[in-house]
Amino acid sequence: MLTNVATLLLDEVHPFELGVLCEVFGLDRSDEGLPVHDFAVVSAEGPVLNTHAGFTIATQHGLERLEEADLIAVPAGSHFIGRTYPQEALDALRRAVERGARVLSVCSGAFALGAAGLLDGRRCTTHWRHAAELAWRHPKAIVEPDVLYVDEGPVITSAGTAAGIDACLHLIRQEYGQDAANTLARRMLVPPHRDGGQAQYISRPLPRSACDTVGATLAWMEQHLDQEMTVEQLAAQAHMSPRTFARRFQQETGTTPYRWLLRQRVLLAQHLLETSDRTIDTIAGQTGFGTAATLRHQFVRSLGTTPNAYRRTFRGPGATPVPGVA
Repeated sequence: MLTNVATLLLDEVHPFELGVLCEVFGLDRSDEGLPVHDFAVVSAEGPVLNTHAGFTIATQHGLERLEEADLIAVPAGSHFIGRTYPQEALDALRRAVERGARVLSVCSGAFALGAAGLLDGRRCTTHWRHAAELAWRHPKAIVEPDVLYVDEGPVITSAGTAAGIDACLHLIRQEYGQDAANTLARRMLVPPHRDGGQAQYISRPLPRSACDTVGATLAWMEQHLDQEMTVEQLAAQAHMSPRTFARRFQQETGTTPYRWLLRQRVLLAQHLLETSDRTIDTIAGQTGFGTAATLRHQFVRSLGTTPNAYRRTFRGPGATPVPGVA
């Protein structure tokens, strides 16, 4: 049973993500029949920590408090991607998993779990803006860049901001049942359930900072999304053999050419749905899907929603519907 929860703070922590963890696990709502946790905020770097919002947080608990926690949650923070983490904190995270505790990260908190080696061989996620960097820094991790959260055994990772709420509610649902999760969601005025596999709303392609040898080809692909492409054609564009190109592409992007191309086409379709009144047939042609039916199929498969529903989400209920497509 989940009774003891500790939130691990590092310097430049993000207050919102910290607040999510305090809201879910740190408040006494026993009057509504919800579980009460022995909750503590733990500092890994001294009694007073900075936040990225310009104020400080003081806590009385040090890393020793982690040794009794059933769950250790790590919120996001500025500069978490490339920073060096205190070895004592990483050791504590590893010991927690070894003794059967769970760990949960929100957004860039996943980089702390990665530094502790807890993502190796596990599916995981983070905010889509950081996913390629997480995969590059931790090549043994199986990064899923476009989902809300991933529950992989004792390690739960979530995407940015509100996805942390989804991951926390998922954990409450697992531990205490659907009624408890629904009650807590109503109290927080959030949807009671968004499946972890639901797609993040990605606004632009992932950065290519780590793509040393295929970066130019990626840029070319982005400029020609409306065209048919084969691995052989792309390899020729990169002046490599198809086998070498496919291997380098996987190493530098964390995915295959087909999946990368499919994702960029969906991203472009999202952009056009958000910013234009073009018909679905026009968008299908411009994004390389060819037909409205193919676009709709891939859009639903990738994002879990239809083109028209997506357009209404971002442009309001008065948005012009896409003719002939739900």
